[in-house]
Amino acid sequence: MDFNVKRLAADAGTFLSRAVQFTEEKLGQAEKTELDAHLENLLIRAENTKQWTERIMKQTEVLLQPNPNVRLEEFVYEKLEKKAPTRMNNHELLGQSMIESGGEFGPGTAYGNALIKCGETEKQIGGAERELIHSSAINFLTPFRNFLEGDFKTILKERKLLQVKRLDLDAAKTRLKKARMTDARAAAEQELRMSQSEFDRQSEITRLLLEGVSSTHAHHLRCLNDFVEAQTTYYAQCYQYMVDLQKQLGSFPSSFSNNNQSSASGGASISVPTIPVSASLPSVSSARKARVLYDYDAASSSELSLLADEVITVGSVPGMDSDWLMGERGNQTGKVPITYLELLN
Repeated sequence: MDFNVKRLAADAGTFLSRAVQFTEEKLGQAEKTELDAHLENLLIRAENTKQWTERIMKQTEVLLQPNPNVRLEEFVYEKLEKKAPTRMNNHELLGQSMIESGGEFGPGTAYGNALIKCGETEKQIGGAERELIHSSAINFLTPFRNFLEGDFKTILKERKLLQVKRLDLDAAKTRLKKARMTDARAAAEQELRMSQSEFDRQSEITRLLLEGVSSTHAHHLRCLNDFVEAQTTYYAQCYQYMVDLQKQLGSFPSSFSNNNQSSASGGASISVPTIPVSASLPSVSSARKARVLYDYDAASSSELSLLADEVITVGSVPGMDSDWLMGERGNQTGKVPITYLELLN
């Protein structure tokens, strides 16, 4: 019991001494041991690393999950160490709606079939987005979070301990200055040597930890490369999905909004690309008349542009895709999509 009381009194005395030293430093009444410039620079770099890591993490999370409510829910599940419920992302929801509406309009119709194909592509993009989020969380966000919750907390702990050792050192210097008796000066000098030794030891520990931030930067650079690679893969997949979809929709009617814009433009004439008469064209068989249902702009020189309600001559060509016919208007000839036509008897 005696020992505990003495230990408590000693601890209280040390704490009071630190408090007095700190207060006098703030008031300019006591000298303060300054850290060397190298250590100060390391402390500043570590603090900057912490602040920018937090900021980059926050903005990356916003990029990967724009919905703040979902981010909050995922945070709660993470703290509870439970798996968050799987939900469809926006691309997958859009794709599902398109597929269902396409089924309602009829897969056999041009519009219904186009909706289904668009919906399937949107769901593919949703899957690619899910993979991007998963890859980024593991290879980018997790290492950043580990630094903040692990290495940097250790640095903070040792930095606070260094501050305590500095206060003890400066308090010992102050007591030595105030000591007048020989015995008191001897005790103060002994205390100063111990305080200086502990301060030097703690400075070295803190310096080694702070120099480790360079390794952290190197590791985060590798994580950044992984993040960029994941984004490159994601955008490349999305581009390929949309190119494939565009090819599939090549024979479908264009949106009615284009027709509305054309009629609202005051009957402006439409430039119709022509194929030179001298061009070598396949022979057309089973020629018949067809009425054009929608405007169509030729995508290449082998196609024929169409105007809604005009009547042209069409026929099949051996080896041609069944979705296309060879059309003829005067001396203009080219492929036309069959879905844009109403064949006449």
